[in-house]
Amino acid sequence: MPDALAGRFFTENAFTEIVALIPAAGIGSRMKSDCPKQYLQIAGKTILDHTLSALLEHPRIERIIVALNPADTHFRQLAIASDLRITTVVGGEERAESVLAGLNYLASLPTDRAVWVLVHDAARPCLHRDDLENLLRLIDYSLESPEVCGGLLASPVRDTMKRMGSPLVEKSATLNHTVIDHTVDRKGLWHALTPQLFPLQLLRDCLMKSLAEKACITDESSALEYCGYQPVLVNGRADNIKVTQPEDLALAEFYLSRKSKESIL
Repeated sequence: MPDALAGRFFTENAFTEIVALIPAAGIGSRMKSDCPKQYLQIAGKTILDHTLSALLEHPRIERIIVALNPADTHFRQLAIASDLRITTVVGGEERAESVLAGLNYLASLPTDRAVWVLVHDAARPCLHRDDLENLLRLIDYSLESPEVCGGLLASPVRDTMKRMGSPLVEKSATLNHTVIDHTVDRKGLWHALTPQLFPLQLLRDCLMKSLAEKACITDESSALEYCGYQPVLVNGRADNIKVTQPEDLALAEFYLSRKSKESIL
């Protein structure tokens, strides 16, 4: 653990507050829809409805911060927006900026408890309770092992991975392909999922440092990694998919229907 930050973020205080943070300021251009992807309908609700509900159902999550695009006109129309546990902040153009906006808001609130933040993608509506439970156990582990700085849900890579090479010379209007440079050894590779769970001040400091130094930050874990920390990989379900492409909608609906049936049994 880096000396500059070691020991500042872990406490034996049993009174821990867990806050979920949802960066939802994106426009979802790859979905080719008239509204941001988090407001598309699946099984009678928006994707964001499903995402928020999965978090609100857990008794340890006391509040949710949603970072919205300043031009967002959709969120306030959702019934779930009136839940008193939900607060909105203005997000940024990039994911990291939206997350930092939420962290800055949380850091401004008075508290005498240790605050841990669950950052979860707005477009991951299929989160399962057992995965969330397993991730939250990291808070308890950190009390016994201070080197546990937090972690994230992830799933092992199962497919053969290819590294792309140079694009083919275009010979027709329909040819737009790339050749393979080589096959990547998938051993030890994991798909990073969300939620990702870290102490508030640690995540905020690492994110601010990473952004100030223009590091390549693709998720919250990468900000901690840049600062010398080693977040824990918590094996999560592969059906915790992120809706990114139009074809993901049908798959998410299938997973949600199966999840609903499992909860009834």
